[in-house]
Amino acid sequence: MIPLRTSGSTGRPRTIWADPRRMRASARLTCDFLDLREGDTALLCLSTDYIAGKMMEVRAEVRHLQLIRVEPDGHPLRTVTTPVDFAAMVPLQVYNTLQSAEEAARLRQIRHLIIGGGAVHPDLESALHDFPHAVWSTYGMTETLSHIALRRINGTERSDWYTAMDGMSVSLDGDNCLVIDAPAVCEQRLTTNDIACINPDNPRQFRIIGRKDNVVCSGGIKIQIEEVERLLSTHLSCPFLLTRQDDVKFGEILILVAQCTDADLPGIRAVCERVLPAFQRPKRYSALSALPQTHSGKPDRRRAAEIIG
Repeated sequence: MIPLRTSGSTGRPRTIWADPRRMRASARLTCDFLDLREGDTALLCLSTDYIAGKMMEVRAEVRHLQLIRVEPDGHPLRTVTTPVDFAAMVPLQVYNTLQSAEEAARLRQIRHLIIGGGAVHPDLESALHDFPHAVWSTYGMTETLSHIALRRINGTERSDWYTAMDGMSVSLDGDNCLVIDAPAVCEQRLTTNDIACINPDNPRQFRIIGRKDNVVCSGGIKIQIEEVERLLSTHLSCPFLLTRQDDVKFGEILILVAQCTDADLPGIRAVCERVLPAFQRPKRYSALSALPQTHSGKPDRRRAAEIIG
């Protein structure tokens, strides 16, 4: 068994133990889906302490890919001159790479780029829409040994729906949370905390609405944090996140925490009042010099709530 660290997105990071046979099965599914072939080059630019980096090693082993290793870094293509057929990155790495003309040119030449570890912002999708090769957003978790579904985000095959890979199926439980049945990579059916909807025209396709534990019940009204963040994402230029706080009157309230100064908060509040319906507007606004992140680089909502008190 192989130890793997979870990301800590919704709690403290922990170690789980993965079956190497199931990891190889997952690797074969990805390689087949992307038509990766022996001798293709694969870029490893993620920490192998986590599933995304570890699975790049396993895919290289299973399909006999030429693995190009670079230290995990915000600019993974800075020193890479060898043409890359396959790479996995987190959104921040892709964003940073696009800020350099030289690195962006290298990114455009990757035959299959998969992006995971967090949501792909609509502006980032727009920046990738005309890339000549396939760019994919992935859905998965440590417990499923990397992704179980992919969504094309560029070209004529672009889609809003994730499609489960061969041999995997999805459904919803009574709370509309996604249920994954992937026997090749996960021994038991897995009920996630992700609220989803299934494509009525294709039961293997789904969209993620948000996390069940990111539902704020304020004054008897349920607010999905990710939905509000999507509404604000094209209107706020500074990094921000939404979190919650217990409240005597409302039970819970929504709080917006921005990477800015106190002087910027009135303008942010004005944007929220213009863009959001009254029931979705934050009840409190706070400024931080830097937004807290989990060990794997995702927004740490719980820590943000602790910091602002």
